[in-house]
Amino acid sequence: MRTAVFKSANALVGWLLQQAADQADAQYQPKTGQARKERVTLEVQGIFGRFPVQRDYYHQPGKEEPGHYPADAALGLEVGYTPALAKLICLEGADETTYLKAERHLERTGGISVSARQIQRVVQRVGRGAQAWQERQALPGKCDAPILYVSADGTGVPMVTQELKGRRGKQPDGKAKTRQVYLGCVFTQHRTDEQGHPVRDYESTTYVSSFKAIDDFGPLLRQEAIRRGLGSAGKTVLLIDGAAGLENMGRLCFKDSVQIVDFYHALEHAGKVIEALIGKTHPDYKKRLSRWAKQLLKDKIQSLIKQTRQECAGQLQAAAVEEALGYFVRNVSRMQYGTFRAAGYFIGSGVVEAGCKTVIGARCKQSGMFWSESGAGNVLALRCIHSSRRIEEFWKNRLNEQSARNDALALAA
Repeated sequence: MRTAVFKSANALVGWLLQQAADQADAQYQPKTGQARKERVTLEVQGIFGRFPVQRDYYHQPGKEEPGHYPADAALGLEVGYTPALAKLICLEGADETTYLKAERHLERTGGISVSARQIQRVVQRVGRGAQAWQERQALPGKCDAPILYVSADGTGVPMVTQELKGRRGKQPDGKAKTRQVYLGCVFTQHRTDEQGHPVRDYESTTYVSSFKAIDDFGPLLRQEAIRRGLGSAGKTVLLIDGAAGLENMGRLCFKDSVQIVDFYHALEHAGKVIEALIGKTHPDYKKRLSRWAKQLLKDKIQSLIKQTRQECAGQLQAAAVEEALGYFVRNVSRMQYGTFRAAGYFIGSGVVEAGCKTVIGARCKQSGMFWSESGAGNVLALRCIHSSRRIEEFWKNRLNEQSARNDALALAA
């Protein structure tokens, strides 16, 4: 009985698909120079099975441009997969640690047979659109939160050899094994807890990623902030790690924000100052590091710089200490941690660092992985969209773009 019902449902779905394809073909108006060539059968796979669908094929005689299937665009097909199945394939392919695991998961949980190679193909096809969607021009959003946070960090993704030619790295031979990808996030805060510690709003974090240089990534992150309500937020706070590139990004793209250097990175650099001053094995090393932490939390950064310089004046290590102090000298205004805490701000960049591990590391930095830039970039764009809870918004836009290919007038630039 169940088998008969299932077959009947399958037949109905196949019939509906064919009817929709016939309607799309009947309504299609060929563009200038296009000619109808033939009717071609495609085996379409959906969540509930496979269905043969016949549709018209148009081409440009004498030109090498790819042909066009009006029904495919109207139905939103992705290389023979329905939008619903394509969405599921992309979710699994971007979420699982490998395409092979995605194949097995689809088979075991839904009885859906799609090979790992085909999953990769769909993910890369849709991922290109996901990257473009991340970089779209922002429509200014509204933000009712007292504080809007923007944060960014970079991490290395292991790459295939051809992607690393001519790149310098941290290996002993000076070569690189990874390429840096930037991850940016935006989130909001409405309150603090009983101890006055800031509380991030639930599910308020959205992400963007890019392998582009920091000068291109900064404007991309600013667009995301505008989308989230940069212009209407009570206060905007930029959380970074103090790296020169991110510092410059803050100056160019978020100049009106409160800028904070992550406290834990500050402590790491404090350790470098103390190491240059007395050595890491000195019995007072930990004691001094603890003192730096307490003084930094009291807005005493300038006093620490002055005292350190006085202590090493005329000593052999003076030059090394001054070099290590440069990090603090450049970021005095971004290290007023006592003031920032009193205002109820986050002083740590844990949100974006966690994102680097979960959004990027969990998929692209597994043992034995080596990526192309486009391969990793497409996957990460989809993961950012998933983690930002914008799956439906993205796919609605993609379906609209697909169907717009049938318009008699070209899409506006």
